[in-house]
Amino acid sequence: MSLESKIMDHMKTAMKAKDTVALEALRAIKSAIIMAKTEAGATEGLTEDQEVKMLQRLVKMRKDSAEIFTAQNRPDLAEPELIQIAVIEGFLPAQLSEEEVEAIIAKIIAETGASGIASMGKVMGLASAQIGGQAEGKVISGIVKKLLV
Repeated sequence: MSLESKIMDHMKTAMKAKDTVALEALRAIKSAIIMAKTEAGATEGLTEDQEVKMLQRLVKMRKDSAEIFTAQNRPDLAEPELIQIAVIEGFLPAQLSEEEVEAIIAKIIAETGASGIASMGKVMGLASAQIGGQAEGKVISGIVKKLLV
């Protein structure tokens, strides 16, 4: 089942349950899918990798918004953002723990013989390709820096 059809099914459920916050998140995902299809000029659906990147971008936008609202002492605005994050993350692949990410990156560093911060780009490229959408880029880069220094 494609992401788009999963979203449509969840939208129907959210409409029946009158869950406006979840519905808003699902509509944002559907809108992003349509925009991505239009940009690519694709007649068929997006690749799984493109879908994961799009979902991660939507989560990051909402996390940034929630942080800003929290900093401005606006929990009434931050709460819907956090709920939407949970809804969107439900469509992402299972996230790896920091320990699992660290083990993968340590293996990559050992295989490539990378040492020092100058090798960070090479390690980041390999790690991002191998880990894919299972961890945030921020987490990956933090662990790479920690292991290379």
